[in-house]
Amino acid sequence: MSRGKKLDIFIGAEIEDGWAKVESPRKTDVQDEILEPQKHFLVFKKEKRRGKTVTLVGEFHLSQNDSETILKSLKKKLGCGGTLKDGWMEFQGELKDKLRVLLVESGFRFKHGH
Repeated sequence: MSRGKKLDIFIGAEIEDGWAKVESPRKTDVQDEILEPQKHFLVFKKEKRRGKTVTLVGEFHLSQNDSETILKSLKKKLGCGGTLKDGWMEFQGELKDKLRVLLVESGFRFKHGH
């Protein structure tokens, strides 16, 4: 006694399908101009990711090496994790007040009200 027809299900893709790289547009335009710390006007943003708070500060117009050096020293002073994406530094936790003090000591400025 047969219970029905067997289904021939194929899941996947073949190599000949013509794979293409998907490029997503950037959230912000990255400027090539490198500014001194005194000429920056930084802002804070707070986001929730997977139920945890992330503090974003930016936008930085520094060379890649300078940005990574500043990020590394801030993470060490704050004792938290973080990363650099599209000119914005992202820190794990709600660290707005502590970050402001450390960045002002480094010579950065903030927009009024941030």
